[in-house]
Amino acid sequence: MRNIRDFFPFLTKPAKVVITMHQKPDADAMGSSLALQHFLEKLGHSVVSISPTNWPGFLNWLPKCSQVIDFDSKRSFCEGIISDADIIFCLDFNDLSRTKGMESLLVNSKGIKVLIDHHQEPQIQAFHFGISDTGKGSTAEMVYDFMVASGNRSLIDTDIATCLYAGVMTDTGSFRFPSTTASAHLMVADLKSTGFDHFMVHEQIFDTFLENRLRFFGHVLLNRMDVNYELNTVLIAIPKNDLLKFDIKTGDTEGLVNYPLSLQGIKMAAIVIDRDEERKWSFRSKGDIDVNQFARQYFNGGGHKNASGGRSSLSLEECVLQFNKILPVLADKLKGEY
Repeated sequence: MRNIRDFFPFLTKPAKVVITMHQKPDADAMGSSLALQHFLEKLGHSVVSISPTNWPGFLNWLPKCSQVIDFDSKRSFCEGIISDADIIFCLDFNDLSRTKGMESLLVNSKGIKVLIDHHQEPQIQAFHFGISDTGKGSTAEMVYDFMVASGNRSLIDTDIATCLYAGVMTDTGSFRFPSTTASAHLMVADLKSTGFDHFMVHEQIFDTFLENRLRFFGHVLLNRMDVNYELNTVLIAIPKNDLLKFDIKTGDTEGLVNYPLSLQGIKMAAIVIDRDEERKWSFRSKGDIDVNQFARQYFNGGGHKNASGGRSSLSLEECVLQFNKILPVLADKLKGEY
């Protein structure tokens, strides 16, 4: 994988571009992709953003989100677009397997593949150009850096700023996570000069949920949360019938894994959710507890040191047993002083 700066000459010649992201994209993945779409279109490129799956409804307000294509829903249509692409940007994921059903199409595509991502251990052999920087708190910040470094800072308008802010704000936990750097704040200061409305972004992402989601959170925290004070860990296991009872949609469980970390002394939180085809894991931690390696080694996942995900084909009950059996490998750090 060559340095992303070596890709800049390709920006000057109009091309057919596809932008894609990881399955079930969050605000960073979607915001980064849409910001880049706005930017490339201003440079004269023909751009299509494709998500491997559907996405949370609370992201639909993002500028140009209505133009994003759901690969799961329009496979044959997307196959033609991907095979015909001159350039494919891959944002906010480090391995082509994170694109689910799109993986083989991307592998076999003749288009130039460009990676912009901040997750650990990237699949660098799969990309022609790119940048992987685990020191960045969001892919949105990296897309901003890409725009500035290319010499096109003047193209950043309110729509691009809105999309980038949605990404950096959510992936840094509203700027409270350790991954938040001075450069992230400097970026936001620059974005604010475009005149975008940061209050509106917060309101659209955090204040537009339905009553059923709030009642679902209350139910889960009351009935599904298991606190292990000996190992300073919380495990939440959510059965499928809970999702059905409260009519939970894509994105409705976003942020739930962070709640247990507000408990005094708790250093690690885990949630496993019983989905149709598999069980989905989310891990969060504080300090030196590396849930990225934990997820990679035991739960077919990965991500960041203090935030990662995983998946399993085991039943929900088997997943809980597996987690409780494995957890003691982290005992020394979980029991230690924070």
